[in-house]
Amino acid sequence: MDWIDPTWIETLRLGLLGRLLLATVLGGIIGLERELSGKPAGLRTNILICVGATLLMDVSQAVAAAATTGPADPGRIAAQVVSGIGFIGAGTILVMRGSVVGLTTAATLWVVAAIGLAVGAHAYVEAAGATVLVALTLIFLGRVEGFLFRRRTAVTLEVTTDPDAQIFERIVAHFEEHGLRAKPEKMEKQKERFRASYEILGRGRARDAALQELAAMQGVRRITVH
Repeated sequence: MDWIDPTWIETLRLGLLGRLLLATVLGGIIGLERELSGKPAGLRTNILICVGATLLMDVSQAVAAAATTGPADPGRIAAQVVSGIGFIGAGTILVMRGSVVGLTTAATLWVVAAIGLAVGAHAYVEAAGATVLVALTLIFLGRVEGFLFRRRTAVTLEVTTDPDAQIFERIVAHFEEHGLRAKPEKMEKQKERFRASYEILGRGRARDAALQELAAMQGVRRITVH
């Protein structure tokens, strides 16, 4: 950071209250994106983690500075934040139908805690820069990732139809017309209805359009997407 004027850095020296307010802002920026994305760890969670990490870092440094019996580690208390945030992050990770979800949320909480520690250590520029990078990663790279890998997405589709064996062939042909692949997985007869399961592979936009048309297809009674 040699390119930054030291006198300007000195003006950024904040008291504890100022650091907590800064942590609230930085954690809130990331938390707002999580909240708007409908994630379980949203605005309040990210703010509380960032503020808590800042406070613990400040207390850790104060305790080390006040030690009179010998040298003390100023990061000893703050180091426990890394362990503690691991338990919180683990609670956001779920395994559903063989897929792991919540890893991004857990990683976000971990980074927010690190930002809070940076604020508590008076590394304001670094904390603000990290916040910008995290926000850009969540917002823009999320969209890029969705665009690039949308072709690889797969969903399981359950269709309940009238007792017409030919309708299953029409369903497969219908998805193929939209550039999708419909792989039959299970078919069974339930009283006066047939039910079939398909694995649908392809782009999300084409899949959504195909599902809307499928709902209006004659003989189709119910559609469930997993």
